[in-house]
Amino acid sequence: MEPKRILFAASEVTPFAKTGGLADVAASLPTALASLGHQVRVVMPFYRSVKDGAFGIKPYEKALSVPFKGQQLRAGVFSTKKSRNVHFYFIQRDEFFDRGGLYGTSEGDYFDNAERFIFFSRGVLEFNKLSGFQPDIIHCHDWQTSLVPVFLKSLYESDPVLKRAKSVFTIHNLAYQGVFSKEMMAVSELPLELFSMRGLEYYGKMNFMKGGIVFSDVITTVSEKYAQEIQIPEYGYGMDGVLRERRGNIYGILNGVDYTSWNPRTDPHIAAKYDRHNLSGKKKCKEELKKAYKLKGSQKFPIIGIISRLAGQKGFDILAGALDDLMKMDLLMVILGTGEAKYERQFAALGKKYPGRLGVRIAFDNVLAHKIEAGSDMFLMPSKYEPCGLNQMYSLKYGTIPIVRATGGLDDTIQSFDPKTGGGNGFKFSAYSPQALIEETQRALHIFQDKKAWTALVQKAMTMDFSWKKSAQKYDEIYDRAIKRHPKTSDE
Repeated sequence: MEPKRILFAASEVTPFAKTGGLADVAASLPTALASLGHQVRVVMPFYRSVKDGAFGIKPYEKALSVPFKGQQLRAGVFSTKKSRNVHFYFIQRDEFFDRGGLYGTSEGDYFDNAERFIFFSRGVLEFNKLSGFQPDIIHCHDWQTSLVPVFLKSLYESDPVLKRAKSVFTIHNLAYQGVFSKEMMAVSELPLELFSMRGLEYYGKMNFMKGGIVFSDVITTVSEKYAQEIQIPEYGYGMDGVLRERRGNIYGILNGVDYTSWNPRTDPHIAAKYDRHNLSGKKKCKEELKKAYKLKGSQKFPIIGIISRLAGQKGFDILAGALDDLMKMDLLMVILGTGEAKYERQFAALGKKYPGRLGVRIAFDNVLAHKIEAGSDMFLMPSKYEPCGLNQMYSLKYGTIPIVRATGGLDDTIQSFDPKTGGGNGFKFSAYSPQALIEETQRALHIFQDKKAWTALVQKAMTMDFSWKKSAQKYDEIYDRAIKRHPKTSDE
């Protein structure tokens, strides 16, 4: 495969800013692609977290001018590089991005999110023009950058820098679509004829996600199962019909894991390093985690870890329904995350109800997340839907056995453990109910009591490889399909 020039447009990238797995993908996939010989640029907003972080960021030599609401708004550009072939760029406009959160607060979204990401999407393309970088592929992620393919096929279709570029649009979570009033069409300056059933219109409103689905050259999702699920009404969130029309251009590619950051053999954040040949360090990690959360109870009790956005999607409604029964079992539990205000309040109260048994930390804490992965015996992900999920893959590497609901990427990556054959790598339930969660947890606890079987399961889990190399190669194939599906004309 020939070397390509690839531009990533993303609203969050680890370590600069993060609310979910999108940030990890936007950081790790470019590095994996660069290792295949490609030139990669990543563009994201210049948030307050970027400004306040120690990332070695430098001002770009030229200022950016972005068309917006009939004006030309000036924007700053900053840059840093991860390697010779991966460069990160940040578009600065403080009125849009210098805020405490990325998209809103625990009470709700920012009122001007449509304008913020219209500006950013135009800014991404204008930066390409400013820098002269002629991408073969522009890879966009979720609704925040889903207008980029629309702009490419309309306002920029004849631009000498951008007319070669083909767009790939990755759906990380279809539930969040960026639906705004039709007045945002005028703000975007897109042709009004695109506000139609075949375009951006959705029940009288402007749907950003729909634009990415309709106008991109290729669509990907973050697991094979999720690519299938979003084409049925239950998981399609009103877009299943549009997606079925494009089913020949939809591909599911499982997210990879950055094992340079998530590996108990090298992890600098945990009490003791360990591997599958010597698990003694995991016991020390468990002791440290108990102290961090002030947990009481026998060392023989397994710790079940949860690191998650606190939201209904993640199964916190059925977890709340199951918790009283779980707390009657011989187990301890720790929770780390932020999210919807009602779940933050509910689980903070439950932590006080069960002191020493249930530890709850309402926060984003990357160091503590590593300690939970290393110190827990099991990891619970009871998601209503889960496009990919990363923590179940992190957990396997740490010998922390996942208990998951069979949906999306969780179903793709976790196979139910069979004590008779030794097959499988975790525990999985299908029904979305507190009772199903309780029963599968009981099954995991039963196996946990058999130390020989449990140790064999842990050692097997730690051999599994979900590194980015295989996924990056699949994306490279997708990029080739996008380019060949729309071959360059002879006059280009």
